[in-house]
Amino acid sequence: MLPGMAKGPRIAIIGAGNLGSALAVALRQAGYQIEVIVTRLGKSKRNLRARDLATEVGARVVDSLQGADADLVWFCVPDAEIRKAALVLADGVDWKDRVASHASGALSSRELDVLRKRGASVASVHPMMTFVRGSRPRLTGVSFAIEGDARAVRVARDVVTALGGIPHSIRQQDKAAYHAWGTFASPLLTALLATTERVAHGAGVSRAAAKKRMLPILLQTLANYAEFGAANGFSGPIVRGDVETVKKHLRGLREVPAARRVYVALADAALQYLPAKNQQQLRRALRSDG
Repeated sequence: MLPGMAKGPRIAIIGAGNLGSALAVALRQAGYQIEVIVTRLGKSKRNLRARDLATEVGARVVDSLQGADADLVWFCVPDAEIRKAALVLADGVDWKDRVASHASGALSSRELDVLRKRGASVASVHPMMTFVRGSRPRLTGVSFAIEGDARAVRVARDVVTALGGIPHSIRQQDKAAYHAWGTFASPLLTALLATTERVAHGAGVSRAAAKKRMLPILLQTLANYAEFGAANGFSGPIVRGDVETVKKHLRGLREVPAARRVYVALADAALQYLPAKNQQQLRRALRSDG
């Protein structure tokens, strides 16, 4: 909480995309005042979304921070736009005593150096959560990776705690690996599910039917992982060392080469990180064309 702010900092959200929208709503529900939603003004769909969001959280839609009485400015724009947005918004504002943060998982607080040089305390504050159009995930129990200036970090930790999140420190040099971890946990997992639907098509099952039929085994797999961990939640032909079944899989995937490559890559990872019998024979099978 900022000095002199009995009810916490007033907040400006930069960007009204999926993450910015979810964050603004969660902050408002936690009792924070959302002062402004900053976006390019016009008649675009993005601008209409910003106006709807502003109405929902009791904020104003603006295209600059001039005249905005915000103590905490949270950049929720794509990674490639953070530095540019900070540069655009730097002018005409007294940044002394303000806190500026961005929500990138891969980039450090140095993206906001232009604001730091003008007196702001800066941080990167990234939730380990997926945000897609039409979804407003709860942030309770969500891990937030935080790094930056000491004062900005203190403010960020207070806000994250108020949201019900769990703040964690991260070093700048670890952010790329951290974001790759998150990418495996969600977008690449989604890519795997899309690949799984394509394999189901080869078995004569439609995409819609595949999704419906897969959900029970997917949910049980996650439940097993949560309760027992990866090693004890691992099942199937690889853990049993069933070489002939793996060979049949590979033959069956010849007509879907992209899926076959995914299968081989994941099977290789399983042999490296998870328990499996007949590992040498399985490795030979994965390298063969038969």
